[in-house]
Amino acid sequence: MILDYKNCTIHYTIEGKGQPVVLLHGFLESVNMWNNLVPKLSNAHQVICIDLLGHGKTGCLGYVHTMENMAEAIFAVLEYLNIEKAHFIGHSMGAYAALALAETQPNLFNGLCLMNSTFEADTDKRKLIRSRACKMAQTNYEALVGMSFSNLFTDKSKMKFEAEYNNALKLALLTPVQGYIAAQEGMKLRPDRYEVLSQLNCNKLIIIGVNDGLTNKEQIIHKIEGTTINFIELRSGHMSHIESKKELSYNILHFIEN
Repeated sequence: MILDYKNCTIHYTIEGKGQPVVLLHGFLESVNMWNNLVPKLSNAHQVICIDLLGHGKTGCLGYVHTMENMAEAIFAVLEYLNIEKAHFIGHSMGAYAALALAETQPNLFNGLCLMNSTFEADTDKRKLIRSRACKMAQTNYEALVGMSFSNLFTDKSKMKFEAEYNNALKLALLTPVQGYIAAQEGMKLRPDRYEVLSQLNCNKLIIIGVNDGLTNKEQIIHKIEGTTINFIELRSGHMSHIESKKELSYNILHFIEN
């Protein structure tokens, strides 16, 4: 389905009936990343998947998509669908966007799950990497996406899940250059949202991949110790929806239904 929004279009899907669950994909992904999970959730829930700005079948607004821009686009879809409360599951960048939405619309949230993600801002080193990637995107985009995507998997996972890896990479390469740059620039600008998460009055969960090299799991666990924010660790890297399908499905269902 398509929603006209600020001279571009937002693509989203809806399946099932019941309490709403909103699934938000990560960088270089689209609603397709949830293909394995949606059938399991839609038996008892209304599942809404949204292509974020510059990804999938959703257009670009410019060359900087802040997480606030992403959140506003998500909210436009939910307003159009008359969604007043939902559980939100955000993978990586999708969690950044969900946290930005939680900052302005906390009453929307029955629950928030950060999947292979963090509430922390980028380090200076990470910001520099993103800036360099944006420059490279303008001259050697295909190689850049291949390299960026490769970093999301361990070498072992690439071999074990070769077919899934190749398919996900193929879909990642469909992300336009503008969408790539806009998202990178937006992620660089995002603030630390630990306070937003800690003060959010709903069920909260962080799903951590024990082999995820893109998040500082020890620091995250230390910071949420003694808070109302729960966490679980899965035997995966950054791509739990590929590397730990059964564990992920079980834990997300448990999170939503409890």
